[in-house]
Amino acid sequence: MTISFLIIGLVAVVAAIANIVAEYSRVLMMMQQNSYRPERYMRWLRSSGDSTSYPRLVGMMVFFASMATFSDPAWGLILIALFSAGSAIVLFKKKYKKPLVWTPRVRRIFSVMSIVSLLIAAGAFLWGFYSADSISSGVFYCAVAFMGLYCVSHIVVIVAVRMLVPVENRINRRYYDEAAAILSSMPDLKVVGITGSYGKTSTKHFLYRILCEHFETLMTPGSYNTTMGVIRTVREMMKPYCEVFICEMGAKQNGDIKEICDLVHPHVGIVTAVGPQHLESFKSLENVLSTKFELVDSLPADGLAIVNNDFPASASRPVDNVDCLRYGVKCEDVDYRAVDIVYSVDGTDFTVLGKDMNERFRTPLLGECNVSNLVAAIVCAVKLGVPMGKIRQAVERIEPVEHRLSMKRTPGGIMILDDAFNSNPSGSAMALDVLAMMTSGKRIIITPGMIELGEKQYELNHRFGEGIARAADIAIVVGEYNREAIVEGIRSASPDEGTRIIEAPTFAQAQQILMGLAERGDVVLYENDLPDTFK
Repeated sequence: MTISFLIIGLVAVVAAIANIVAEYSRVLMMMQQNSYRPERYMRWLRSSGDSTSYPRLVGMMVFFASMATFSDPAWGLILIALFSAGSAIVLFKKKYKKPLVWTPRVRRIFSVMSIVSLLIAAGAFLWGFYSADSISSGVFYCAVAFMGLYCVSHIVVIVAVRMLVPVENRINRRYYDEAAAILSSMPDLKVVGITGSYGKTSTKHFLYRILCEHFETLMTPGSYNTTMGVIRTVREMMKPYCEVFICEMGAKQNGDIKEICDLVHPHVGIVTAVGPQHLESFKSLENVLSTKFELVDSLPADGLAIVNNDFPASASRPVDNVDCLRYGVKCEDVDYRAVDIVYSVDGTDFTVLGKDMNERFRTPLLGECNVSNLVAAIVCAVKLGVPMGKIRQAVERIEPVEHRLSMKRTPGGIMILDDAFNSNPSGSAMALDVLAMMTSGKRIIITPGMIELGEKQYELNHRFGEGIARAADIAIVVGEYNREAIVEGIRSASPDEGTRIIEAPTFAQAQQILMGLAERGDVVLYENDLPDTFK
């Protein structure tokens, strides 16, 4: 082996390490988006085809070509160096909608992945060194090992996560106990739990804005709706003088909400919706229903449940362990109902009618979904003792939650309806209703459709396409995941091509198309924005 071969080998090793760091960061990002749960990560892997993507297939070809007995080891190292350098540059430059957050847990997983990889690479180096009595041979096998690790990065991240399960359980238990101690030291704290297939984050924000008029209030921020998110909120943000804690509760499987309830012990539980969301993990609407109602089932005897009856599943579910107030917009047989709803470009006027309430409200929010969420927040605030004058004042000043049917105008006079966060069948239909009311110019929708709908994925996106045909003049369909269903739905409801269909592979290209279409007075609805785990 020559000095030049050793130099090529070292270059190949450095390039391969850079590629490994970039690739491990990417698969860790996907693991993080799948809640660090290997089974969910594997589901994503099967549906995305990432394990057989072109870069990975080329990487496998380079790996086997380098190992082939008939190949020149120098050429094998050159192939590894060229591929690794190119792959690392692409991966480091790539932008993601939801990039990896380097939390302590991510650092632990990355450390284990790195240690495992270095041990394998060191073993390969020693094998090459002792088998051929040559440092150059050891370097060659080390580079090949790093190349192989790139090819099986999905296995490496899953192994690292599983190895750390006992460690994470101990850490989480300590954090859980600390949060429980804080809550137990505040016996007068009123805890309001909010869950639902959709609408829970908006309802949380609306209720927070109202309660802040009268109480010292804390809410779980952003999408901190898992047990660990709630624990972090309590440990880092709870103050001794807090009077009300609004706790958003999300779930991907049975028992998730009960786990949060066992920690925070809610006094009031709001169920905003029960619909076909996350069916890929829940498998059936019955499982969604039972999981969401874990909140209601966990309430104490003197607690209060507030349930949305606009959804048949929640309307038919009996509640006999606590007092239950039913609300709605569409259904009439409820305790509180929004009536006389009037929309305008400036907002919405509506009346909340109930056995002890007949109040008119005005809000800058748009859409029936926002009215429904406001009704839940208003009823809860009334029952917690907030004066009606303060409630009305807060409702009038509530700001739209970002990416949840919020409205803004561009300097060019184009109205943007931003409903890009986590589209669902009910919310998307309401967003289309708002779009249909806008008649000042062209009505344009940009959407990739809805996800996590299980066996109803095609059916509900087809129905979504039918709604688009009735509400939009132009539909820019993004990506491939739901394209067929949406396009077929539009065409079935608009056979004479009343709605123009434009296909765009990415949101960036959709934006370029929009720039050539939109004019002053037009309205653009952004409906959903798929995460990086979907194409």
